[in-house]
Amino acid sequence: MTPAALDDGAALEANRGLVAEYLQHLATQRRVAVPTLSAYGSDLDRLLALAGERPLSALQANDLRHSLARLHAGGLGPRSLARCLSAWRGLFRWLVRHRGWQANPCEGLRAPRAPRRLPRSLSPDQASALLNDSPVEPLALQDHAMFELLYSSGLRVGELVSLAVAEGLDAASGLVTVTGKRSKTRSVPVGGPALMALARWLAVRDQVALAGETALFVGARGRRIAPQVVRHRLRQWALDHGLGVPVHPHMLRHSFASHVLQSSGDLRAVQDMLGHASIRTTQIYTHLDFQHLAKAYDAAHPRARKRG
Repeated sequence: MTPAALDDGAALEANRGLVAEYLQHLATQRRVAVPTLSAYGSDLDRLLALAGERPLSALQANDLRHSLARLHAGGLGPRSLARCLSAWRGLFRWLVRHRGWQANPCEGLRAPRAPRRLPRSLSPDQASALLNDSPVEPLALQDHAMFELLYSSGLRVGELVSLAVAEGLDAASGLVTVTGKRSKTRSVPVGGPALMALARWLAVRDQVALAGETALFVGARGRRIAPQVVRHRLRQWALDHGLGVPVHPHMLRHSFASHVLQSSGDLRAVQDMLGHASIRTTQIYTHLDFQHLAKAYDAAHPRARKRG
């Protein structure tokens, strides 16, 4: 029996089963990250609501186009619409490849274009002001080591908190090895200040970590630190150091990429260190570099057109 031949009640149940199978495929075969998987699940729930008691195979491009328009009118932004369409397109592509369906109704559909927003980063002076410190309390030593490592190596906060004492960090070679998105492993250099901060933290780590805990960084209760705790501590650290701007872990990653690119001009190396699958993702930092040059030009050139 083809999907279109199902009666209404069976179609609803079959639709849910197909979505569940696809999400399982993403989790086990594609190794999609849990937050992304959860977001795709919500997007596919919208598709199930659109289908109602019709089989998914009955949906046409116009149905999907009108649904996207309604979601946009209801306040869903361009980025969320693009992710939603990506989830729908991926499901139908999987159905074509693995269930013998004839067509993907999402082909040719486009979400509204999102305005290009450059990631915010710290200036080199701000990064120095943030990290030039000599704490003495164990948890403050850990905070300093975490923030130095984030900025030194451009790690994601999830990569940072997943590090273990006995693996990942090789102080002798000055490298840290992490597992990033799609379970891809990469090794990134660690700068001298970060290595010194890490050595100071490791000297007192046993005063905080519970016996048997393998995590490099721990919370106040001695267990592996959570990403949200790192975010909170960095925000407070930045306020305490007088930066006057909210700082989050990804801003240190952006700062790392921008500063390395400004100094070296080696876009491919920055791509490898960030773990980007496509160099197009990394190219956004060339725009950050241009902003830096434009500001210097405006400030120095007598014929500069002052930008608002």
